[in-house]
Amino acid sequence: MARPTKDRIIEKLPEIKFFKPAGVPGHQLEIVEMTMEEVEALRLKDVKGLTQAEAAELMNVSRPTFQRVLTSARKKAAEALTCGKAIKFAGGDYRLVRPGHCPECGKKMRRGRTHQHGKNMSKEKCPECDEDQEA
Repeated sequence: MARPTKDRIIEKLPEIKFFKPAGVPGHQLEIVEMTMEEVEALRLKDVKGLTQAEAAELMNVSRPTFQRVLTSARKKAAEALTCGKAIKFAGGDYRLVRPGHCPECGKKMRRGRTHQHGKNMSKEKCPECDEDQEA
């Protein structure tokens, strides 16, 4: 039995969730579905220009997992572009977390101390975790 997939951290959902070739009616098109974590991987690596290690940390996954997600996203995008298919963004195993917020509890983090939820999180600490540690 496979281990359950943990949620990947997504900072931003795309505003537009469907693309299709111009001049072709939608009912005639095959659709390639891309998960939200695949879209986020493309955004972090190819749009923002982060390294795989940086992007993997932001998404709260290992670097090899990030590579698999990115490779899958690029393959789907290439298939849609070269074969005239539509692209639909939907589904996936993700959790939306705004930048500067704790990926575990969702509260606003502040600078100063190491975060308690496993990783360093850029030396930020959320108020809830700070209270837990002080108690």
